[in-house]
Amino acid sequence: MVASLLLIMWQGLLPGLLCVCLGFLGTRWLSPRLGTLTRSHDHQAPKLAAALMALIPVVLIALLLPRTRGVILDAPATYRDLLAFMARTVMEFGSKLPPDIAAQLPRGAEDVQRVIAAYLASKAGTLATTGRAWLSGLLFAFVGLLIGVLAAARPPVIMLRPLAAQLHLRLTRFGETFRQIVVAQFWIALFNTFLTAVFLLVVLPLWDSRLPYSMALILLTFVAGLVPIVGNLICNGVLTLVGLSVSPVVALACLAFLVAIHKAEYFINAKVIGHRTHMGVWELLSVMFVMEAVFGPAGLVAAPLFYAYAKKELQSSGWV
Repeated sequence: MVASLLLIMWQGLLPGLLCVCLGFLGTRWLSPRLGTLTRSHDHQAPKLAAALMALIPVVLIALLLPRTRGVILDAPATYRDLLAFMARTVMEFGSKLPPDIAAQLPRGAEDVQRVIAAYLASKAGTLATTGRAWLSGLLFAFVGLLIGVLAAARPPVIMLRPLAAQLHLRLTRFGETFRQIVVAQFWIALFNTFLTAVFLLVVLPLWDSRLPYSMALILLTFVAGLVPIVGNLICNGVLTLVGLSVSPVVALACLAFLVAIHKAEYFINAKVIGHRTHMGVWELLSVMFVMEAVFGPAGLVAAPLFYAYAKKELQSSGWV
């Protein structure tokens, strides 16, 4: 399992792994409900559930792609432009503030601005080469979903040989960990994204203010929301900085909204993850820091899942 998970991270197959688990658990959740609804036989309900789970993304893509193709396919270019825009906003920070406040900035603030702007510009340059990797990730995600639904639809094997039994036990524990962490985090991210969309597309326009890159910011909120704790901090910083590009008042409004909504999620996320997996916040942050340093942004997403699974294995063996 350790070798498999490391291979998945090194080869960039994390979207496929997550979708394998999502397709498997979704099919298993849907199967008994379809069986009750259609009054079909036990061996037919899993096949119906698998077919439905496999068709859902195809139907959604067919319906939404004409309107969202630019958002999905051009996402790397969009976020590259967003990072460059944020770098310019940082360099123009003093001019955005009222003169009285800008005069109070320390002299070292310009050096800090240049460092932050250079960091954002370097990340924008990195995103320029990720278009093919982004499309590959989408393909791996869909293939992973198909693998998950097919695995869930196969009939159970009563007698397992020793190696198969051990693999089945490990995969069952990994699936339980996925259900405990990622599913809960998914609904939290979806809720955060809904609130952010209302704020950006409804509340701010009522004040005659619009943020640039609103759709990209909404998608970023969902993706970053899948990362416990750190994801909210990323969204807070990006939204506030983009709001500053419009005016200090809009930046303060974004900050107030984020403090009122997302800061509460900072503690809720820690409680959800910690309560379900018996992990302390310091443990979670430490593992996420190390995984991000080794594997990049994908490590942030995988860290809670992999660490919780490893801890579940150690607990089952009585080691911790």
